[in-house]
Amino acid sequence: MNAPFAPPSTAIIGAGIAGLTAGKMLGDYGVPYTCFESSDRIGGNWAFGNPNGHSSAYRSLHIDTSKYQLSFKDFPIPDDYPDFPHHSQIKAYLDAYADAFDLLDNIEFGTQVVAAERRDGGGWTLRTRDGAARDFDFLIVANGHHWDPRHPDFPGRFDGRTLHSHHYIDPFDPIDLRGQRILVVGIGNSAADIAVEVSSRALRNTVYLSTRTGSWIVPKYMAGRPVDKYGAALPFLPRKMFRGIVNTIAEGLAGDPTRFGLPKPPHRFMDAHGTQSVELPLRLGSGDVIPKPNIARLDGSTVHFADDTFAEVDVIINATGYNITFPFFDPDLISAHDNRIRLYKRIFKPGVDDLAFAGLAQSVPTLFPFVECQARLIAAYAAGQYRPPTASEMEATIDADEQMYLGHVVDRPRHTQQVEYFTYERQVRVQELPEGRARVRTGGPALRAQSRV
Repeated sequence: MNAPFAPPSTAIIGAGIAGLTAGKMLGDYGVPYTCFESSDRIGGNWAFGNPNGHSSAYRSLHIDTSKYQLSFKDFPIPDDYPDFPHHSQIKAYLDAYADAFDLLDNIEFGTQVVAAERRDGGGWTLRTRDGAARDFDFLIVANGHHWDPRHPDFPGRFDGRTLHSHHYIDPFDPIDLRGQRILVVGIGNSAADIAVEVSSRALRNTVYLSTRTGSWIVPKYMAGRPVDKYGAALPFLPRKMFRGIVNTIAEGLAGDPTRFGLPKPPHRFMDAHGTQSVELPLRLGSGDVIPKPNIARLDGSTVHFADDTFAEVDVIINATGYNITFPFFDPDLISAHDNRIRLYKRIFKPGVDDLAFAGLAQSVPTLFPFVECQARLIAAYAAGQYRPPTASEMEATIDADEQMYLGHVVDRPRHTQQVEYFTYERQVRVQELPEGRARVRTGGPALRAQSRV
C-alpha cells in the first residue's frame, strides 16, 4: 500500500503579485509554506518607493490594463475603482487581498534570500542575508522581472546625466527636469508616459524620443469604453480569427505612426508588446515631443542619430526594459541569458522537479489572472493533485509553445517570455490540469515531503 501523501515543505521567494497568489493557492490546497520577502511590505513592483529597490513605479503611474481585465477571479477589484487605477490603488488592492486570505502570517519580511542551493537528492537550502540556512522540499521563485534595468550600449561617450526609467520618480526626482534638453530612449509604455510627462510646456524642456523600431500606439478607449473590454469578448474565437480581428482593430485605432515621425512597425500589433498612450500621439503632433530614430553614437553632449541628424542633450532617460535575473542561483544551475529560459508552461524546468517559477512570463493583455492561473497549477502540483509529463515530453511541448507564442513575435529580450493570457488560461484549465490529474492516478504524485535524518 502506498504511503499517504505528505505535502512538501515549500518556500516562496518574493511577496509581489506572483508570490501572494502562490501563497494563497498553497493555503487553499493545504500545503505549508514560508514566503521570504526582502522588503518590509508586500506588493513588489506595485509598492511605490519599495525599500528593496524592486519597484519601477513612478509617481504618476496608472496601470495600462483596465480594472475589468485586472481582477483576480476569487477577489473582485472594488467597483468604485476607476477604469485604469493608479499604482496606489493597485497596492491597496493587493493589501486587501493579503488581508482577506490571511497571507501576512506566512511572510518573513526583511529576509533576503542570497543563495538557493539544491541539495543532493532533491530539495533546497536557502541562505538569507542574516546568515541563517533553511531547508525546504520545494521552491517557488516569484522574485519578479521588472527590477534589474537593462541599459543600452551605444558607441561613444555621453557627458550629461543618464537615468533608467526604473529610477524615474517624477520631473523633480531624482533629477530636476526643468529647462533641460531630454532624450527618452524607447517606445514602450514607460517611455511614452515619461516623454509625455517631461514634455509639458510648463517645465520648459526640449524633449526627443528615440526608437530603433516602430510600435503601434493604441488609445485606452474606443467608443467610450476601455479597449481591452472588447478584446475580452473575443477569446473563445479560434486563435487565428481572434488575432486577425485584434490586429485589424488595433492598427486601425493606432493609425499610421509615420504621420508622427515614428518608423512604421515591421510587425502586426500582436507580434510585439503594444504601447498604450492617449497623449503621446498628441504630444508628437503638437511638437512637444520630437521623434528621432535610433542612436548612432554619443559625443559629449551631442547625440548623433541613424538618419545623420544630431541634437544637443543634457539628460538621457533609458526606458529600455529589464533583465530577468536570479541573483540567489548559481548561474551554472539556473540562469536566463538574454532573458531566455526554457520552462514548461512558463513554470517548470524539465529535470528539476522541486522548483517552480511564478509570474515570470509577460502575459498579454492581463497579468493578475495569469499569475492566479499559474498559482493554481503550482499549488495542485505541490498538493500531489497534478503531475507534469516526462522531461522529454515537457521539452517537446516547450518547443511547440515557443513556436505558438513567439514564432511570430519580434525577436527582442522583452518578448522572450510573452504569452497570450486567454489561450494560456484555456490550455491550463481545459487540458493541463485534467491531464495532470490523470497522470497522478497512474504514476502518483511527483513531489512529496522528504524524510529527514
